[in-house]
Amino acid sequence: MDIMGKRLVHTPEGVRDIYGKEYASKQTIQRLFHDKLHSYGYQDIQTPTFEFFDVFSREIGTTPSKELYKFFDKEGNTLVLRPDFTPSIARCAAKYFMDESIPLRFCYLGNNFINTSNLQGKLKETTQMGAELLGDASPEADAEMIAMLVEALLNSGLKEFQVSVGQIDYFKGLCAHAQLDEETEFALREFISNRNEFGAQELLLGKKIPESSIQALLGVNNLFGSYEILDKALEAADNSRSRKAIERLKQVYELLKVYGVDQYISFDLAMVSKYNYYTGVIFNAYTYQAGSAIAKGGRYDNLLEKFGKPSPATGFVVLIDDLMTALTRQKICPESENKNILLLYTENFSDALAKTREYRDQGYSTALMKLEQPKEQYMEFARDNNFSKVIVL
Repeated sequence: MDIMGKRLVHTPEGVRDIYGKEYASKQTIQRLFHDKLHSYGYQDIQTPTFEFFDVFSREIGTTPSKELYKFFDKEGNTLVLRPDFTPSIARCAAKYFMDESIPLRFCYLGNNFINTSNLQGKLKETTQMGAELLGDASPEADAEMIAMLVEALLNSGLKEFQVSVGQIDYFKGLCAHAQLDEETEFALREFISNRNEFGAQELLLGKKIPESSIQALLGVNNLFGSYEILDKALEAADNSRSRKAIERLKQVYELLKVYGVDQYISFDLAMVSKYNYYTGVIFNAYTYQAGSAIAKGGRYDNLLEKFGKPSPATGFVVLIDDLMTALTRQKICPESENKNILLLYTENFSDALAKTREYRDQGYSTALMKLEQPKEQYMEFARDNNFSKVIVL
């Protein structure tokens, strides 16, 4: 094979092929997770793989422009491959459900694309599944989203995991009380998100901020753990917005106890998302053998207004590839039912075809081949290509 041919069979950095048993397992995980979303009354929605650039602009508060795959259509409009589903669904809801006042429940499955050079083992194209609840501002909506995520993860086969719950309004309340400008708040978010207490301290000490506000902001890094941490956060809150944020978390936790999922819940007030559209309760799901969160979500009450439909909303996304990696490494990846048969015949094609149709009518995926090589080669082929059995007529 020449150099050109070698290059053509390889994929670009950050994407990969998936096939055979691995792809069958991925489809099984997607189905099991999806079944739970459907059981809660969420209906499927599909949005385009690429959209106008403005749907994911800085004003919307989504992925930074430098991480978008951008290109142009024939009219010169800037288009981008979808980096994040939530703005797409917000745009879609504003277009088709502008006058709807009853809450809407959507779920989705598809691939998204992030053009980052800092891969650290991450893919640039990933499969995501998620749910969005639009038009409901209640604590019950927050609890439904978190409980549904817990139940869907359990349904997909995961056993040991934690959903860490935060409140972006707690942090924003502290920032507003300290009268931080937007640039300083954004820099502080970065430091807190990376657990860089020294960087945060250096940033704040260089500003004219009361000592009490500095201590409250730096203290956020230590506010993580079980339910009791909320009382400490309430004591540290120096403004009504932050106090209301903690009261909301307490309400949601009481509802999660009713759902019976409270053993999977912990709290983290230092949780701040890279997406600036989040406004209230936010959460991440973690499990061992996964390098980062396998699911992320939260409330985004101002996003739909950007598309002309003022409406509260909450949602989450599960990173299917990361969930599958965790399940595989934990050796609990659900086995898909393998009904693939390789049927070999030697002479009579019509008899072989009749037998093939019998198997297909019984629900078996049956490939018919003429036996022209040693049987051992077909056995090896079957093992490598996800066939459960080989039948020779």
